[in-house]
Formats: sequence, C-alpha cells, structure tokens
Amino acid sequence: MPVQLHTSPHTLQLLFEAVQLQNIFEDGKTFPDCLPKRSLAEIASDYEAQKNVANFDLKKFVLQNFSLPEAPTTTYQSDSSHSASEHIHELWNVLMRKPDQSTGALIPLPHPYVVPGGRFREIYYWDSFFTLLGLKVSGRTDLIQHMVKNFAYLIDTVGYIPNGNRTYYLGRSQPPFFALMVNVLAGLKKNILPTYLPQLEKEYNFWMRGSTEVTATQPALHRVVRMPDGSLLNRYWDEHDTPRPESYKEDVELARHAIQKPEVLYRHLRAAAESGWDFSSRWFKDENLFSTIHTTEIIPVDLNCLLFYLEKLISLAHHESGNQTQATKFLQLANTRKAAIRAYCWNVDQNFFVDYDFVAQQQKQALTLAAVFPLYFELATPEQALGVETILGTQFLRAGGLTTTLFNSGQQWDAPNGWAPLQWMSYRGLLNYGFDELANEIKNRWLKTNEKVYTETGKMMEKYNVYGNQAEGGGGEYPNQDGFGWTNGVYLAMQEL
Repeated sequence: MPVQLHTSPHTLQLLFEAVQLQNIFEDGKTFPDCLPKRSLAEIASDYEAQKNVANFDLKKFVLQNFSLPEAPTTTYQSDSSHSASEHIHELWNVLMRKPDQSTGALIPLPHPYVVPGGRFREIYYWDSFFTLLGLKVSGRTDLIQHMVKNFAYLIDTVGYIPNGNRTYYLGRSQPPFFALMVNVLAGLKKNILPTYLPQLEKEYNFWMRGSTEVTATQPALHRVVRMPDGSLLNRYWDEHDTPRPESYKEDVELARHAIQKPEVLYRHLRAAAESGWDFSSRWFKDENLFSTIHTTEIIPVDLNCLLFYLEKLISLAHHESGNQTQATKFLQLANTRKAAIRAYCWNVDQNFFVDYDFVAQQQKQALTLAAVFPLYFELATPEQALGVETILGTQFLRAGGLTTTLFNSGQQWDAPNGWAPLQWMSYRGLLNYGFDELANEIKNRWLKTNEKVYTETGKMMEKYNVYGNQAEGGGGEYPNQDGFGWTNGVYLAMQEL
C-alpha cells in the first residue's frame, strides 16, 4: 500500500504557512493532523480566491474545510482506588488503536497498535520499545506481535521506520530500537529472528546509506560519517531542510534569531527530532543558545550503541538461519563499531561517555544520560562502567530518579526532567555490570515519583521533574502529556524486577 501524501494539510504550502504562523491553533500539531472535507486542490483554489477579500476569516475558512483531529471516543476514567499497575493494565486498551484507513496525514497500519497518549495520536518509533516492556508484563503477546509487524510493514513500504506514522514525519526516523523489539518477541515465540531478518537488514541499510561513498575529504553523507581512522560511525539526519510541519512557527521564529542559514538550522532541528531528544542543550554549541544547534555535526554515543546492537542481532539471525559467512561479517562490523565508540566517545578526563563533534574533531563536553547506553549494550570496559556509575551516583541521581543532563536550559530533555526510557537504560545498564545498589536506588526513586503524580492526578506522565517536590515535568514546545506509553511500560517492567 503506497503512502499517500495528497490528503495531508501540510502539503498546502501557502495556506499551511498562514495557519501555522498566525497561531490559528494553540498547538502546531493540530492543523497537520486535520482531515480535509474535500479535495486539497479545491481548498487551495478557494483560499487563493478569498484570502485577500475584506473581512476574510482564516480560522473560519479552516474550520469550514477541515475536520479537527478527534480523540477516540472513550468513557474511560481512572479509578482512584486502583494502584498504578492496575491502572496501566487497564489503560492498554484505551491507548490501543485499530488498523487504519488512509486519512489525512496518517500512514495507515495493518495491525492494532498502542499510541503514547495526549497529543500523540499515532505510533512513535522508539517509544514503542518501552511500551512493549509493559505489554510483556501484562501478558499482551498479541499486541507485541502486532506492533512488531507494523514496524516491519513500515520498513517494507517506506524503506525505514519514520518518527511516527504521519506523512509529515517522512524524511527522518528515530533511535533504531526495532532490533530490541524483535528480540522481545523472540523471547516469547520461536523462529522470530530469521523471520524478521529481511527487515533488520533493510533498516541497517537505511542507516548505513552512503557508507561506500564517504571519503577522507567528504566524510559525511546522509547518516554515515567516516572517522579520521577510517572507521564508520553514524549521526542523526533528515532528508529535508525546511521547518517541521508540526512545529512550523517555532522553527521559523528560531531561524530569525540564528546566525546560521535557515535551511542549515532546519536540518539540525529535524535531526534532533530524529534523535528523540527534541530538544536538549546536548545538541547546542553554546548550551545557553538554542540557535547554535548543530545536531548533524555530532556523533551520538547512544545511536551508535543501538547500531552496534543491530549489527549483533543481524549476526545472530544469520547464525540461526545457517549463514555463517554473513554472521561473521556482521559480528566483525559490530566489533569494529565497538572499538570506534570507545575511541571517540570515551572521555578519559571526565571518566564518562560523551558525544563527538566530528566537524571540530573534538569531544562534546556535556554530560548526559546517553552515557548509559554502552553499559546497557555491554560494550563498556569494567573500568569505564565504574566511571559512569560513579558520576551517575554523585551528579545525576536526584530525589525523583536520574536527571537527563546536568544543565537546565529550559529544553525538555535537560535538567530538571527525567524520562522513563533513560531510567530504564540506566537501571539495566548498571545491573549488567553488577552495580545493583545504585540501580535499585534509581528504580525505587523513579517508581515513587510515578506513584506520587499518579496519586495526585490519576495519570502517568510523559516526563517528570526529578529534582524536588514539583514532580510533573516541564519545558519544551508543548505541555506535559498524560497517557503515557513508555512511562507505563517502564513502570510495569521495573515493578516486576
């Protein structure tokens, strides 16, 4: 089923720009999610004819021609007498969506799936792995299999897994967690790795596109970067260099205050959206200035750990399929990447893993929870793991769990916010190296934070303030969202261990 673009409002350039820049809707994601009531060509023609007429009312025009995105009808209300775990077990069906028809910007999926909640009315890529952890605890193998099949379908039809199943997300992906999702399913059903080997390899080829064309003088192409020693590492990227449709006004306004060219800035913003960390001072040259964002110049330690795991799982899938030549090839690729991650992303002075600026040919100085990924995937040496554990315990651990960074920039992926996926990666990473005491302290503090807000609101949140009494998180381009897929999943998974 080909992806249809012609029914999405974001393709109506002049009308779309007017609606977004004039703040017709409070949330920039609302209009891209609207459904046209008739053909876009007719709407565009009428807009051109009417827009300069006296007393033209843009909002009225939009409401006459588009249906606002509807929240699925539900009578669900959380029961204050239920525990957080009971609440989440019940919530899966509320957050579940049935297979779609092609409407508006939505890319239809053939199987049921779970959305995060709140304004996020579609599937999201890396969120879904952490959701799967909770579905496993709830015994929902059916939904786990549906989700994996949907992502395999996206790889087969789009060529990769987009940020979410919306046409305005095409051009970028998100942190490549598909291999981890396949592995969850492999723990529940037989012969899973060979079944999904074609899609695992297609995803790998997407991330490695350009790997045979990069040179010492032209070291970066798409998501691949050739390092000075000849090894290949990866960066985040987007095929487009225009404002994000769902955050159009914010991107245009930032470009007005930036020194770098708008198209360069937009690509950096989109690449940061691909990272899932949108936004964090981690991506800034000057941590105080959002306009200095330079995401595509950065080798992120977490992305490369995920691709290390993808290489390892492809190797294992080939081994199970009886192809030892390919199994050996991908294991060698994984080992080469592991050596490169250690070479470029381990900061000897700080005793911590960091990102690498390949344009400046120097390490980034920001300390962030991305440093736990080498522990989660067991590619850190014992000495490196000890260094990370020490800094996590002395600088990142707060009353409510781990802070994402040590700097408060006002961006949502910085202090004082904590996020479920990073608590999970930290917790399991520390357990991998025998740091049970700190791991369990993180778990206990995080669960108490979740429970405190649940008791007060009846909801699980997208993010939390881990620094003190105000436990709901803040910052970013939109209000804190309730639902919430990955918080639910990590809560249940931590409760079980």
